[in-house]
Amino acid sequence: MERRSFLQGAVLGAGLAGAGSAGAAVNAPGLPQTRPQDPADLPFVSDPGEMRGEMLYRPFGRHAEKISAIGMGGFHLGKNAVSDDEATRLIHAGIERGITFMDNCWDYNEGRSELRMGEALSQGGYREKVFLMSKMDGRTKDEAMRQIDTSLKRLRTDRIDLVQHHEILRYDDPDRVFAEGGAMEAFVEAKQQGKLRYIGFTGHKDPRIHLQMLEVAAERGFQFDSVQMPLNVMDAHFRSFGHLILPYLVRNGIAPLAMKTFGDGVILKSDAPIKPLEYLHFSLNLPVSVVITGIQNQRDLDQAFEAVKTFRPMDKARVAELLGRSRPYALEGKYELFKTSATFDGTAKNAAWLGEDVPGVQKLAPTME
Repeated sequence: MERRSFLQGAVLGAGLAGAGSAGAAVNAPGLPQTRPQDPADLPFVSDPGEMRGEMLYRPFGRHAEKISAIGMGGFHLGKNAVSDDEATRLIHAGIERGITFMDNCWDYNEGRSELRMGEALSQGGYREKVFLMSKMDGRTKDEAMRQIDTSLKRLRTDRIDLVQHHEILRYDDPDRVFAEGGAMEAFVEAKQQGKLRYIGFTGHKDPRIHLQMLEVAAERGFQFDSVQMPLNVMDAHFRSFGHLILPYLVRNGIAPLAMKTFGDGVILKSDAPIKPLEYLHFSLNLPVSVVITGIQNQRDLDQAFEAVKTFRPMDKARVAELLGRSRPYALEGKYELFKTSATFDGTAKNAAWLGEDVPGVQKLAPTME
């Protein structure tokens, strides 16, 4: 695919244009406009999903299998505020009520999140009831494979359903992943060995970096199975993944995985006149395969199921009204700290997780001293 046509198709498909309102005037003459003229001009889900018991189930992108529309976030389950026993109880309770999508990451809470999930899933046949996902930080083949093998041991399984390249935050990340000796080689090899089934990537910094990752993949003839990104009532106004990335994923059968509905509670601190259930309803109203949300107590678990129970597809007028309430708090990204600060950038604070440069780069690199 030609570079220019890929980018034009992605941007035009998102319907981006200049806006004359406050917050949009910062765009300098001649530069591309990155704010949507109409924040509510988003793709909406055409089918809310198949309701079974207390949970909706949606297709995993272009693949036939279905996953729960609510996913259980692994980070929160590994927090100090949650005990080992409580984490096991929440995982079991969520699965028994219908959650099948389990989110995790190699680096969450120094491995405690995976260890707790592995313990819970090893009991009573729970592993066979879920779609298990984890993420790897490594950018080299060796480091990525080491992390995959570590995650398999912690999760007490011989296969992870979905493994994703974690925190694609920098413009050089796609080139490092797809380089000779890069992490993608480890992922493909692990898939051939039966250690994983599907391959995706995640990121939370800027949708233009997601575009770069998708473009580099397309140039190499690779199609991801999933892409994880922030999708919430603030995102629709500021550096919007919903406008710039989501339409492309839908058109190409790549499963969109929504995260940061509440921004780990930061978005709720805005005191925008929006109820927690409305935040979840907004994300469920998008054509995503799953909305991954942090669950660290019974209240969080019950709230997730209440959101599914009360969800009704919203038309554009209803979405516009909801976004109108979020707009004053969203224009500068103040409450989306994952976009505008290093607060959520684990790999920026722990560069060693990425691994050393691949041999080809080491051979070419000049001495920097």
